[in-house]
Amino acid sequence: MQTSYRFSADQLQQMARNLFMAAGTPLDIAETVAEILVNANLAGHDSHGVQFVPPYLDRIENGDIDPAASPQVIQETANTMLVDGHKSFGHYMSRQAMAWAIDKAKQAAVCCVSFQNFTHIGRVGEYAEQAAKAACIAVITSGGAAKEGGGQMVPFGGARGALGTNPIAVGVPTGDDAPFIIDFATSVIAGGKIMVAHSKNADLPAGSIVDKHGQPSVKTADFYDGGYLLPAGGHKGYALALLFSLLGGLAGQFDQERTAMGGMFMQVIDVAAFTPPEAYQQNVRALLNGLKATPPAPGFDEVLAPGDFERRSRRQRLAEGIEVPESTYRKIEEWADKLNVALM
Repeated sequence: MQTSYRFSADQLQQMARNLFMAAGTPLDIAETVAEILVNANLAGHDSHGVQFVPPYLDRIENGDIDPAASPQVIQETANTMLVDGHKSFGHYMSRQAMAWAIDKAKQAAVCCVSFQNFTHIGRVGEYAEQAAKAACIAVITSGGAAKEGGGQMVPFGGARGALGTNPIAVGVPTGDDAPFIIDFATSVIAGGKIMVAHSKNADLPAGSIVDKHGQPSVKTADFYDGGYLLPAGGHKGYALALLFSLLGGLAGQFDQERTAMGGMFMQVIDVAAFTPPEAYQQNVRALLNGLKATPPAPGFDEVLAPGDFERRSRRQRLAEGIEVPESTYRKIEEWADKLNVALM
């Protein structure tokens, strides 16, 4: 039987922070990345949580992440920025870039940001929440597409991967601790959820992947043996995934040989530039509460608004702790031994 371990959020954050620091990450960056990873676990999205600590340490060792690097604005106007991540931790880059974008939006109503030289940014909804707390609306996309070696997801009607999971997150302020947050991959499930299922020896939802022969499967082993993700909603998810690749291309990077385009894009809107934010937030909350009052359909207990799941999960896990699969914890222990770090 698959076992797991339970830790408090503070314990997990300390583990991740100390491991990153032992791998050459400055304290402020290590604390930021560890906090964002644990925030994902607290929000109920283990697919983007501490299970990524060992892979990130692998990437530091391989030179794919520069743990001491910081992002830099290399081009800007009153309401645009081009940010060079310098292969820094994507979490640190994204939080800093969102803070810069919020500041610009407060001055110029809207700010749009494109990126180059960045690494995995984790749970995209984290940065949408950051904007919503500042009474801003944010739209964040990340995506890539290529003719050769394009990614884990097939285009609609295709038999070979050509796209990433290409997520989108949107945050809208509500004036309370449950902002309106949408955050999802354009694939049926995110790649991180396959990692979670694999760590638990669990099957995947039907209709989410195909094996290397293009046949439907629910086995994580089939995915890791050359399988592919399917786009959510068929042609609709495919079209959105491609759009997010094109938005990412605003950074100006295009691989001619692979016919590849992609990247990350942020847009931040200051609510106060259009309408009084207090009244707007109250109206958003009233609308969401009204929709939640809809009688539930058979098989459902209630109607939820986007963001409710994360708030409930956060409260529960802060009180009860966070479960980490044994396979994930063993990998963390291996890195702790390698880096001579005491986990507890």
